[in-house]
Amino acid sequence: MLSALKFQRTSRHFSCLRLLHKSAVEVQERPAPEETITSSFGGFIHLVHPGQLSDTVLHRSKRMILDSIGVGLLGSSSHVFELALQHCQQMYAPDYISSVFGRRHTRLSPSLAAFVNGVAVHSMDFDDTWHPATHPSGAVLPALLAIAQMLPGNAKPSGMDLLLAFNVGIEIQGRLMRFSNEAQNIPNRFHPPTVVGPLGSAAACSRLLSLDRSQCSNALAIAASLAGAPMANAATQSKPLHIGNAARLGLEAALLASRGLEASTLILDSTPGCAGFSAFYNDYLPQALPSPVEQDPRFLLEDQDIAFKRFPAHLGMHWVADAACAARELLVNTVGGFHPSMIQNILLRIPLSKYINRPFPESEHQARHSFQFNACTALLDGEVSVQSFSPAFLDRPELLSLLSRVQVEHPQDNPANFNKMYAEVLVTLTTGDVLKGRCDTFYGHWRKPLSRDSLLKKFRANAETVLPGERVEAIIDAVENIEDMQDCSHLTMHLE
Repeated sequence: MLSALKFQRTSRHFSCLRLLHKSAVEVQERPAPEETITSSFGGFIHLVHPGQLSDTVLHRSKRMILDSIGVGLLGSSSHVFELALQHCQQMYAPDYISSVFGRRHTRLSPSLAAFVNGVAVHSMDFDDTWHPATHPSGAVLPALLAIAQMLPGNAKPSGMDLLLAFNVGIEIQGRLMRFSNEAQNIPNRFHPPTVVGPLGSAAACSRLLSLDRSQCSNALAIAASLAGAPMANAATQSKPLHIGNAARLGLEAALLASRGLEASTLILDSTPGCAGFSAFYNDYLPQALPSPVEQDPRFLLEDQDIAFKRFPAHLGMHWVADAACAARELLVNTVGGFHPSMIQNILLRIPLSKYINRPFPESEHQARHSFQFNACTALLDGEVSVQSFSPAFLDRPELLSLLSRVQVEHPQDNPANFNKMYAEVLVTLTTGDVLKGRCDTFYGHWRKPLSRDSLLKKFRANAETVLPGERVEAIIDAVENIEDMQDCSHLTMHLE
């Protein structure tokens, strides 16, 4: 029996040798692998360097970082953030590594810190918006700050390392969305930050961790398996989880890739019969990214600026709010004052988009996604603000009365596209007069960007809800000079 066993082992040994020899012959004869779209993305993440960031890209990305920190600090006072934080603290073992926005002496694991801080950034829908439509910064910055604190003291990334990784994460999201015409419009299937956000986070974290080309590609592919959430959860408390999960899952994808976990080498390619990233967009037509070694890349942020919101609501609300304010100003100038009883009916001419057409919102999250609510609030108060979505403002009888007089139209020339849409508010008075306000581009849109003073005013108002003034100013100084920071994890000290 021992003899038979020995024979079996010997036979298996020689069989293995034959297989290895055969494999070796095949490898020698196999041509070099072709460059794929997926590998070109991995190469871009691995090879791009700080000198390839233009002054414009540096300036715009620092504005994005500052705004994201501000809305995150404000968001750390929200109910949905508190629920997410309690969940992480009670369901997971303590791991005191990475800071939590607005909470001194509260630390979590890097993954969970990325999650709750991402929730904070999007908790009030106050974070930046890009074109094609997504919220790019919230998926990237919380993950990078968490990793910066995770790395050992002799490997801390600099401020310029953070800026480069941040821009890599933004760039990957933008490139993926530009491969689809469907992605150009306000979505109706998947919430874009849950589709491109995890891959942007994975790309940014891979860069900050200095992963090699293959690991960067694997991180993107792993993140793709963790991507996607339906639009039905927009206007609910679960929508902020989309950003939190994008930051967290992208970070985890990069860490898994750093440990050697592999995934599809064609995840971003268009492969008939076996969908990769194309599962999210029916008309996905990808292109390879040029190697940063062969030519300096032109980052999308160079040509496509970002939109910063003046009040915490879906971006489309800013058009209708500004149009309503223009109509209100006409009314005040015409009759010398304003009272809801002067209004007979209100007509909104807006794009057709079901999830932001909410005649009678029943919660703050629905109100942030309601053309009707934001138009009527602007008519009533002359503005929309953070306080507009508080319970006391939501339930005002005069507001509810105005909402009951609203009708909507969807003109054919008004697409659900943040680069092409407009809003008109027509107010018919009890006298029969009709006053019209129109907005083609609101202040804060990428075509009409916020000034430095306006952005700082927004940041201070947000950050000072949870931090003392001197620390707020320290954050401004740190972000505006972040490229000079030797250890970017020092930024997190100001955020607790």
